[in-house]
Amino acid sequence: MIFVRAPFRIPLGGGGTDLPSYYSKFGGALISAAINHYMFITVNRPLVDKLIRVKYTQTEIVDDVKKIKHELVREALQLTKITDSIEINSVADLPAGVGMGSSGSYLVAVLKALHTLKNEYIATSALAEEA
Repeated sequence: MIFVRAPFRIPLGGGGTDLPSYYSKFGGALISAAINHYMFITVNRPLVDKLIRVKYTQTEIVDDVKKIKHELVREALQLTKITDSIEINSVADLPAGVGMGSSGSYLVAVLKALHTLKNEYIATSALAEEA
C-alpha cells in the first residue's frame, strides 16, 4: 500500500490567472502558501480482482478507466497507464470547496502515489507540471 499526502494552500492572490484560458493570452501569476493541513491518498493493488475502485465523497467501482466519473482520477490513471487492479482512497483535513486548493492537492497526491506504485521517480517540478 502506498500512502501519500499533499499540503493544502492558502491562495493570497492571482485568482484565475493560473488557468490556461487566461495566462495564454495575458500572462499570469499566483501567490499562495502551503499550510499544515493535508490531502491524504492511499493506493493499493487488490489481489482479488481487476476492478478499479475510487473512494472519495462517493465510491466508484468500474471495470474500465474510461468509466470513472472522477475526472482527476481518470486522467491520472490514463497518464500513468494504469488500467486495472487499483484502489484509490482519499481523506482530507479540510472539506472540499473551502478554497484551499483541494483539487490541486488531490491530483498531486494521486499522481505521486501512482508513480510510486510503479516504482517511478518523479521530480517535484515534473509532478507539478503533470498535475
